Amino acid sequence: MNDEATTSADEPALQVLTKAVTPEELAAVTAVVESAVAEELAELHDDVQIGPSAWERSQRSMRGPLHPGPSAWRGFSGQPR
Repeated sequence: MNDEATTSADEPALQVLTKAVTPEELAAVTAVVESAVAEELAELHDDVQIGPSAWERSQRSMRGPLHPGPSAWRGFSGQPR
């Protein structure tokens, strides 16, 4: 975990810069922010992939071998040259 993201016991996790905040308003804002953070963390940890990933879907199988010879190579129209 990043050291910058952690807070010490002396440092509050949420800092309010407005001076005219009641304890009830501060409690409401804290509850909303903590709920939003918890919801984001739950979504990040519950992201379960079902089926192949986008990387796996984009992969193509290898083409078959090319056989040179008469009528083996065709033009864009599909007619023998």
